[in-house]
Amino acid sequence: MRVIITEHAKKRLRDFRQDKITPGDIVNAAGGIPGRISTATRFRGFFAKSGRMFDIVAKDIPEGRLVITIIGK
Repeated sequence: MRVIITEHAKKRLRDFRQDKITPGDIVNAAGGIPGRISTATRFRGFFAKSGRMFDIVAKDIPEGRLVITIIGK
């Protein structure tokens, strides 16, 4: 499944709260969610390779899985 990261989510990666979370971590997390996501939904409890915990908000669109934002813990 193709994972698309929005500009908003990319911008959030530069914030201190999302420090050490990489786009690769996001692709792995979003790609690992089973099933179809028809509405924007928050998924909790992912871990970046750095050990940082984060949540993502994602939705499936015809082009793939859209990651709307990232919330670092």
